[in-house]
Amino acid sequence: MDPFEAYKLYNALKLHFENDSYDAIKYNFKTTVNAQSFFKRRDKYFFAKLAKNEKDLMNYYVFNFIEDVKYIADMDDDNYRKHKKIHEALTRTFEKDVNTLNEYSFDDLLTAKNINESPLVVRKWMEDEITLETLVILNSITGFVNNEGRKISETILWPDISRKITKYQPFVKFNYDKYISILKKGFTIP
Repeated sequence: MDPFEAYKLYNALKLHFENDSYDAIKYNFKTTVNAQSFFKRRDKYFFAKLAKNEKDLMNYYVFNFIEDVKYIADMDDDNYRKHKKIHEALTRTFEKDVNTLNEYSFDDLLTAKNINESPLVVRKWMEDEITLETLVILNSITGFVNNEGRKISETILWPDISRKITKYQPFVKFNYDKYISILKKGFTIP
């Protein structure tokens, strides 16, 4: 991959995570950037370095964007390694998180109790008790972000949180039936 290709991918993913109307998957990572705008940038070096050294550049960018690292010079390998490790053991991570959550009723976890409060499962993620990947899987299965998002009028945190969950969803690959059974097992009272 050349530095300009690395820049185009960065730009498409940055738009994907920051803009509600742009979907990088739908538009096949196409944007309106051109070589001229790339060569005017002072941070070309970082794209050249990443293009040369990074084998999994898309995930490198995605994992940094979901950690709210937006500028190329601030991106680092720690965010990449953290989320790569989670993805490599996704089933185990999800089972662990379901065991953390199973002290609550499933419906209570996914429901916003009032218009100024996000669902309990989101608060558990914000408290670092579960991973973002678990939140994304739960949303993929239940669609709670859209359902509860209509009820929540809080405008400071919820819009960014809901965007992060929905925009990260295409990058979290899992076996739907397997994870449904893990959920059923975790929330079924023996």
